[in-house]
Amino acid sequence: MIPRLTELYPEPGRSRDLPGTWLEQRLHRLGRPESPLIFGSFVSSLDGRIALADPATGALALPEAIVTDHDFRLLQELMAQADCFITHGGYLRAIESGALDDILQIGRTAGAEDLVHWRAREGLADQPAILVASASLDFTVPRSVRDHGQPVTIATVQSAPRDRIRRLEREGFQVLVAGEGSYVEALPLSRLVSVLGYQSAYLIAGPRMLDTMLRQQQLGRLFLTMTHQILGGERFSTLSLGTRLGPAGRLRLRTLYYDKSLPEGTGQWFAQFEPGHA
Repeated sequence: MIPRLTELYPEPGRSRDLPGTWLEQRLHRLGRPESPLIFGSFVSSLDGRIALADPATGALALPEAIVTDHDFRLLQELMAQADCFITHGGYLRAIESGALDDILQIGRTAGAEDLVHWRAREGLADQPAILVASASLDFTVPRSVRDHGQPVTIATVQSAPRDRIRRLEREGFQVLVAGEGSYVEALPLSRLVSVLGYQSAYLIAGPRMLDTMLRQQQLGRLFLTMTHQILGGERFSTLSLGTRLGPAGRLRLRTLYYDKSLPEGTGQWFAQFEPGHA
């Protein structure tokens, strides 16, 4: 049975199929070569937890309680609309260690095969390119990226270790500077996306990248799944970990859908926001 959603905003009460909900946004058509659309998504509990400390290792990880098949479908729909993925060294290290799944390709999981055909119909490349933001350059590019022929560019900072830059260049990757401080910044990263010819970029990143994107007004859309649970936990991560955002953190609601069936009958909201400066 195809899961159904109830629209809460802007057309309250209307019912629709879940598949196709985010594809209909046509995000890949909203960006321009000189001004690419950068968008991202998160899933959280009602108390704002996006990650909790693992009891065994102490490492912060996505809580299984907030993971659902419905959210994962919509995540893949967002990713399918990207010319490139912006990710970071921490995620690539987590793939290598087995702590996180490799989701750097479209259509590799059951039920997502239609997204490959959707990209072809929309004139997008077989797979998105990869843009890695990393100050330390302490990571290995996953084998899956090479196997699928995805172009890879590395964005780093002025003070990045020279030996690691040379290693990545020997492996055939272009390494470019996108920040003068201790981390890669949103504005030069956005300019890099434009220089590379990409019009839409999806963030596979965490709170730090979201923070710089908001502060430097480079985030075009934010998608948030909020499951109707209070998780608690003494060590956790949430959407923002820095100083107060102020006006940069103001968002406007564009769409809101209600899924009453998952997780385990408690329900969840699927929301789309646009930064207040847009």
